[in-house]
Amino acid sequence: MRCSLFLLILLSAAPVPAPAQQPVIPSGPLTLLQAISLGRRQGVDAAVARLNVRAANARVGERRADLLPNLSGNASVTRQTVNLDEFGIPIASGVTDPFSLWRFQLRATQTVFDASLISRLRAGRDTAIAAGLDAQAAGEIAGATAGLAYLQVLSAQETVRAREADSTIASDLLAQARQLVAAGVSPAIDATRSEVSFASVQTQLEVARNGVDRARLDFLRTLDLPSGTRVELADSLGLGLMNLPLRPDSAADFAREHRAELAAERARTTAARRNLSAIRSEYFPSLSVNGAWQESGQRTGSLEDSYNVQLLLSVPILDGFRRQSRVKEQAVRLEVQQLREHDLVNRVETEARQAVLDLASAQQQVAIADQRLRLSEQELSQAQERFRAGVAGSVETTNAQGSVISARDASIQARVNYGTARVSAYRALGVIDQLP
Repeated sequence: MRCSLFLLILLSAAPVPAPAQQPVIPSGPLTLLQAISLGRRQGVDAAVARLNVRAANARVGERRADLLPNLSGNASVTRQTVNLDEFGIPIASGVTDPFSLWRFQLRATQTVFDASLISRLRAGRDTAIAAGLDAQAAGEIAGATAGLAYLQVLSAQETVRAREADSTIASDLLAQARQLVAAGVSPAIDATRSEVSFASVQTQLEVARNGVDRARLDFLRTLDLPSGTRVELADSLGLGLMNLPLRPDSAADFAREHRAELAAERARTTAARRNLSAIRSEYFPSLSVNGAWQESGQRTGSLEDSYNVQLLLSVPILDGFRRQSRVKEQAVRLEVQQLREHDLVNRVETEARQAVLDLASAQQQVAIADQRLRLSEQELSQAQERFRAGVAGSVETTNAQGSVISARDASIQARVNYGTARVSAYRALGVIDQLP
């Protein structure tokens, strides 16, 4: 009965694995910011990083265990004989008869003071903090990846709409060319050119539709959703408001304070410094208490108690100069870590400055592309009028239509570039985890 109760206590104390978090499937139209937030929470790399945080916290518990009480117990029964001549007792000699020896023992140890263990515990906590910040950075990268995939879907959808509009224009031009050829106003080659142009636009339309399907699959993959999930996108490729510092200097200062990677690197530098301190602290004395209590005897009904308690002061003197070598090794590791932190500071500042510069440039590209599209549509309208009046051939309308197609693609690409610059700015300035 006692054994069953003991096993029940052990099973109830055993940790139960946490159930895997199921991905959230959006029910309504999904905006760009919502896609970024969803990717940050559901990205596979972000989920793996969060599991690494749990492992790092568990390692902190292992370090803490070195400073907590340690209790162990054992029980044994021994059947033995004793050669009394070994002890040199004049009144006792020979080998005893076989007898049994029962022993039940509890042992306990407790570290009172150990500067090295304390420093290692603090280093472990700093490492766990760095792991948490790494998980935050991985989530931001996953969110940015989802945002870029979202923009690719929007781009593909806009391209399909543009090709549909181009197809309508090409169909009208083809019908117009056939009417003029039938009336004897234009040569037959004008209708042939219009047919070639119409077929080219139809081919581009099919390619664009396939691009939408492929972009949607890539987007669902970034959200860790099943490939058959239906998700409706809400945003169009417009210019969104940016409540962020847009000057390079202020953006660099902002990024230094908000980038999770930089905070994680600083925590790792602190951990490396504490590990160096832990090795140096091994030169200091350490104090611990240990003891044991036992019941022993030849019969279970007549066991006797005994105990011992020990206060142990350990003073390191010489270990073959191993500590000195370990101090030098850890000092080099600290220098390497400081170089990494310095390099990351420069990289973060550079990325922040580049992000706001790209954002301003992308905004100007949108304005230029819109103006180009308006001009190309005006050119096409004038070419159609000249073609209907019979003063120009299909070459002029075909060229004008090509200009419209190129201008529409440029406008879509400019807006995609702006959206990409927007997501990159969120990432470079370290605010993805703060998005609504």
